[in-house]
Amino acid sequence: MQDRDLNQYSPSGSSTSKHLSCSHQLCESSPNCDSPKQLCPYTINYYSENTSSSGLLIEDILHLASGSDDASNSSVRAPVIIGCGMRQTGGYLDGVAPDGLMGLGLGEISVPSFLAKAGLVRNSFSLCFNDDDSGRIFFGDQGLATQQSTLFLPSDGKYETYIVGVEACCIGSSCIKQTSFRALVDSGASFTFLPDESYRNVVDEFDKQVNATRFSFEGSPWEYCYKFSSKELLKNPSVILKFALNNSFVVHNPVFVVHGYQGVVGFCLAIQPTDGDIGILGQNFMTGYRMVFDRENLKLGWSRSNCQDLTDGERMPFTPPPNDRPPNPLPANEQQNTHSGHTITPAVAGRAPSNPSAASTQLILSQFCLVKSLPLMLLLLHLLPSAF
Repeated sequence: MQDRDLNQYSPSGSSTSKHLSCSHQLCESSPNCDSPKQLCPYTINYYSENTSSSGLLIEDILHLASGSDDASNSSVRAPVIIGCGMRQTGGYLDGVAPDGLMGLGLGEISVPSFLAKAGLVRNSFSLCFNDDDSGRIFFGDQGLATQQSTLFLPSDGKYETYIVGVEACCIGSSCIKQTSFRALVDSGASFTFLPDESYRNVVDEFDKQVNATRFSFEGSPWEYCYKFSSKELLKNPSVILKFALNNSFVVHNPVFVVHGYQGVVGFCLAIQPTDGDIGILGQNFMTGYRMVFDRENLKLGWSRSNCQDLTDGERMPFTPPPNDRPPNPLPANEQQNTHSGHTITPAVAGRAPSNPSAASTQLILSQFCLVKSLPLMLLLLHLLPSAF
């Protein structure tokens, strides 16, 4: 975690924290409360790893720095709802998200929704993951005019998650048939998952084109791994996702480098199969890009970035709330989708490689920053510092 101290958030240590009662408009579990004055509980269940979190909802202040150099817009105090976890199961007990998850979903209780509802920023945000495992998030950012984009797709007629339609996968110059699928763009997933048929076609073509010897590394979750020496020049075939209107997404680094005790010993194509017809585009595919989640226009945008190259003209300053509304209004909950006990689309970071034994090749887990892009819409425990 880049040598940072991870200190858990405590409501009792914050002078601005407020417990939500069961009578609050954003308390979805109020029908199960014994009285309106009871503290509002929450329960979030995940599909993966039998992982869950339960606790109490808290309102507190999130301090955000402006992307503008204008001193008058240097910072903003924004109210957010925090899911203060009291009981965790599954992946949380194994160290997943040690510094919490930030809610970035489309529901009214998520952080971007709060900021946009208050009139502080446009209803959009961007994420950028760099090769050195650092990253940035910019609320209000709608990206560049020159960026490529594709529309988000509804699920059962509703826009609840960030789903896009992949028309084809290309390996090198070969675009493979029968590789169209829908995919969840999930920054809470460290790696990428494809529906089984698309996965088989992609990995088979990659295996044909790669110039390396197939090898199995103990402890690796990936099927297609190869021997490789740090002295060799690694030239892997490109992996490209094709979207509508011929927009292309070239994956910057689709492989996971395997380190041994004496340096680089191999690499794996960091893609796994998943059941069903919806894949997951994880953080490893987003690395090297400025990923724009434009919620106003319901589209995903992307442009190459090293996460440090945003000029002042491209950064989004915070704006004061309009005069006709309070400075920090809580949003209404007409479209709130997080219910007590609701099952959330999987945060699959827990599926990243497990620690191998001392006798096996050591897998160094680099890209493992967790910023939730699904409709969890809660801050769990506290914010992940590497996300900012």
